[in-house]
Amino acid sequence: MDAAAHGLRARLVLATSQYRPELERRQAERLIEAGVKGLILAPTLREQTEQDLARWALKQPVPLLFLERRLGSSEMAAFDSVRSDHARGAELAVEHLHRLGHDRVALALMERTPTTPLIKEGHTRAVQRLGLQDAPFRTLPKRYEDHDGELDEHLQTFLQECARTGTRAALVHTDSEAARILELAIDGGVRVPEDLALVAYDDHTAGYALVPLTAVTAPRRDLGAEALGAVMQRVTWTSERPRAPRQLVIVPRLTVRASCGAGS
Repeated sequence: MDAAAHGLRARLVLATSQYRPELERRQAERLIEAGVKGLILAPTLREQTEQDLARWALKQPVPLLFLERRLGSSEMAAFDSVRSDHARGAELAVEHLHRLGHDRVALALMERTPTTPLIKEGHTRAVQRLGLQDAPFRTLPKRYEDHDGELDEHLQTFLQECARTGTRAALVHTDSEAARILELAIDGGVRVPEDLALVAYDDHTAGYALVPLTAVTAPRRDLGAEALGAVMQRVTWTSERPRAPRQLVIVPRLTVRASCGAGS
């Protein structure tokens, strides 16, 4: 987004809210008080409904765009949004593993993130469409909430369930958890990708794993550029004719590396 801002001669100001709606709104209002001309928000919906969010957003005096959230209510249809198609991203991963000969694709998901239900939706859709067999599914605790090795216990159980069911491919969210599963698999004598093909959902550090991880890569540069461009168009809009809402969905790409058995 920085590069896009430079090209548009815009200045970015960042505020964070730790996924707390009351702080989120105060931070946004503080930015407006400081003179910003538009807002790009990635809101939490954990403690508020889309209707609550829309009522608050409509009261704000500057254009708002929602980033990386699938907001399906009619109230939110009035706002611009830009997001990744995470469900389609999960489908790409399952389709790729299926083409490599796998008839089961296990799924391990980080719990309580905005992306989690979309990945689950895409995985389920691909499994049903391709006629794949049932495979292990497990939700994983967040790392910053893991004080007693609970995450490793979940990952070990996931590996055991894959071995017990003859599942030799898995999609793991996020790439940090996929890298840890890879380490535990190697420690247990499981070869990746020969015995277990892995695809990570997310691609921050996937390429640096012991075996470089094939990953679903979010289109972050495109997301930032499109979001900023849409807000700037709102800010500079001079026509008396209302500008219709823009709701853009961008498909992630699959970055193939060694962990799935198709890369080098």
